[in-house]
Amino acid sequence: MTELYKLELELFADYFQIYIQDEEADDDLSLEWTDEAVDRLLAIKEGVIAIGTVRNMDVPVKVKVYDSEPEILNDKELEIGQINECDLKVSSEKVVVSGCTDYFPDAKRIELPNGTYRTRIYYGKLDTLSEDELDGDDFYEVHLWKTNKHQELEIIKNRKASR
Repeated sequence: MTELYKLELELFADYFQIYIQDEEADDDLSLEWTDEAVDRLLAIKEGVIAIGTVRNMDVPVKVKVYDSEPEILNDKELEIGQINECDLKVSSEKVVVSGCTDYFPDAKRIELPNGTYRTRIYYGKLDTLSEDELDGDDFYEVHLWKTNKHQELEIIKNRKASR
């Protein structure tokens, strides 16, 4: 497995969410944010992944693209509390990475060949929020790799089970 691309950003997680999406996908996820989606910090629909965050401030986000499935991060120092995995369908050859209220034309883009990408989302240091929940060391890391098979949503590590 080789890392093909890496993007590091600080994104404003307004409404406690950030987006990874196909450039041409409809990003209205109002119906997808069910109680279950809020609990798992992830809402999805074709071409769009909304990653829930534990605070609605600027949060650090890394996006890495691999040529094949990478190993799961398990470094104890990262204090990864939640790991979700789902598919992202790309049909515009561009993936947009943004906060949900960012000005879409200015958001960062990653050029990727069309197809299905397995997407693994790491939620780290979720328990480091200040008392007012405005500051913290929480971080979000997304790994993508192209696949030729559709897979269902998988919760690899549940933050509530690890308490």
